[in-house]
Amino acid sequence: MMHGTQNEPVTLQRDCDAVLIPIGEKVTLPEGTNGFITQALGGSFTLYIEGNLFRIAGTDADAVGLEPLKPPEVPEDPSDEDIEDVIWEQMRTCFDPEIPINIVDLGLIYACEIDRSDNGGRNVRIAMTLTAPGCGMGPILMEDVREKVEIIPTVDNADVELVFDPPWTTSMMTDEARLQAGLL
Repeated sequence: MMHGTQNEPVTLQRDCDAVLIPIGEKVTLPEGTNGFITQALGGSFTLYIEGNLFRIAGTDADAVGLEPLKPPEVPEDPSDEDIEDVIWEQMRTCFDPEIPINIVDLGLIYACEIDRSDNGGRNVRIAMTLTAPGCGMGPILMEDVREKVEIIPTVDNADVELVFDPPWTTSMMTDEARLQAGLL
């Protein structure tokens, strides 16, 4: 997490792709747009601009004058197990926008599978759920997971699927997450 960015005024230094919250519509914010960073969790940013909220990926942080999110380091010639460890760490940088707890500790990730593509890279399949089936943030969370997994060296593609079976309950949260949410 970057410090000193909460409610910090910003001016976009270049055109920047963003996602309109909560609808998930992709837009391009033009250079020179003024707004405020309202949240900076897990390397991505929520901007408040003219009464609307927009999510900017961490790889576009330079558009708001901050250091872009860099791919995580992996061992030389990593095994699938090495990459799976990095994938789980990357998913821990994805946060439910309404609950400041990462999606892994919330228990929203049901499966993570890796297989090799024809060129030797890796394809990753992730099954995730939401805290509520009607949550409008689903597409935004899925895109955040996909972006953060696809920047991992040797990962060619990340397919993130939204599933609702079994339905999510608070019992799927880690003890630490339940404590943080005031449920213990």
